This record gives sequence, C-alpha cells and structure tokens, in this order.
Amino acid sequence: MIVLFSPSEAKHSGGEKKSFSKESFLFPELFDKRLEIVKAYNEYILNSDDEKLMKLFGTKKADVINHYKKDIFSSDTMKVIKRYDGVAFDYVKYDELNTKEQSYIDENVIIFSNLFGPLRAGDNGLPDYKLKQGESFDGLKIEKFYNDNFSFIMDEYLAGEDIIDLRAGFYEKFYKLKQPYVTMKFIKDGKVVSHWAKAYRGIILNQLAKNSIKTIDELMNLEIENLKVEEIKETKIKKEIVYSITN
Repeated sequence: MIVLFSPSEAKHSGGEKKSFSKESFLFPELFDKRLEIVKAYNEYILNSDDEKLMKLFGTKKADVINHYKKDIFSSDTMKVIKRYDGVAFDYVKYDELNTKEQSYIDENVIIFSNLFGPLRAGDNGLPDYKLKQGESFDGLKIEKFYNDNFSFIMDEYLAGEDIIDLRAGFYEKFYKLKQPYVTMKFIKDGKVVSHWAKAYRGIILNQLAKNSIKTIDELMNLEIENLKVEEIKETKIKKEIVYSITN
C-alpha cells in the first residue's frame, strides 16, 4: 500500500543541526536532479529583493520573509512528516500514534514537496523552506521538472502496489498515475467540501495507519467515524470513493 499525500505551506521550524544530503531522501540516484531546483531556489532567495520574495513566499510579513531569506543549505533539518504543519497534518496526529502506526506512515506515505519533489514521510533531512503553491522562480516550472525527471522512477516504485491518492489537484501535476488507484471526494449537504477535505484526508491517513490497511479491499471494509460511503465511481484506472460527512 502506498498513499500519495500533499504537503502544506506551513512548516514547523527547528530541527537537527545538519544539512540534507544524498542519503536524506527517497531515490538517492536522482539527488542531483533535486539539487538543480534547490540550488536555483537558493540563489533566487539570496539575491532577490523583498518584493519578489513576498510573491514567492505568498506573504507580506517582514518577519516571515526575513526567516526564509537565508541559505537553505545551512538550515536545520527534520523528518519529512514532522516538518509539515497545517490542517491535514493536524488531523493525521502523527505524534499521537504509536511506534507501529508511525512506521506505517513513514514507510507507506509519499509527500509531494513543491520544492523537493516526491519524498517518503519517514525521510529525514528536510529543511524549513517557504514556497507558495503554484509560484515559481527563474522561469522554472517545478511541477513539470519533477514530472519529467521522476515519473519513470515513481512508476517503478509503485509497480504492483495498491495506491490511494490523497493529493490535492495541484500536486497531480508532479506525477500522473498510470496504474489503478483510489481517490476520495468528500461532500456535505450534497456539496463538495474544499477546506474540510484537507481535514478528512488527514483523518483517512490516521485511520489507515491505526488499522494497518494494506490493500484496497481492507480500505473498502474500513468504517470511519462521521463518514459514509455514498457512491463509488470507476473510470479507467481511477476508482473514486464519494464520502458524505454525517456530523
């Protein structure tokens, strides 16, 4: 079972006093490709004025800009799943899980960073960085870069696995699935929810870990509080479970 997950723009600060390296992330053989993007990002933030950084970071707050306009190679690093903050991660409740449940997430979840590309949740070495979703620098299309350079190895990594895709739509641009997978939609009072979809993606991941779900069949038999399966739509390789929020 592999679960694909979105990152968040909010990050926890701090971490270990060591930089990331080839051994830090999934797919070490493609580390030099990651470095192309990260070095370009680093050069841009170190040499741009605050107006450009406001756009890149998606904020006008001087303290936030000052915090992030520093050499990323000197930043403290942290386990990927612990670096990200935000609604979805609040509901994953990683720190409240036991060791077995945390290991499930560490090993089975791929988070698509909009700067570092696909990362395993348990990878240890992610610096604190800031990059607004959809923003770019130096004319780079980061999502296209990762799609072009990492798709072949993602195909190999996912071969034969049951896959649950919990990514927000933007992160599908980083990698397009080519084998059968399950995705989810959440509705309340007959309407698709957006903000609360993040929360329920986190809840789903929490429940997958707690129940050690290994197959799609096990997922289909999983009862989740406040969620009711309303419909299952199948088109080509995609199976979409439509949940209604009952609370």
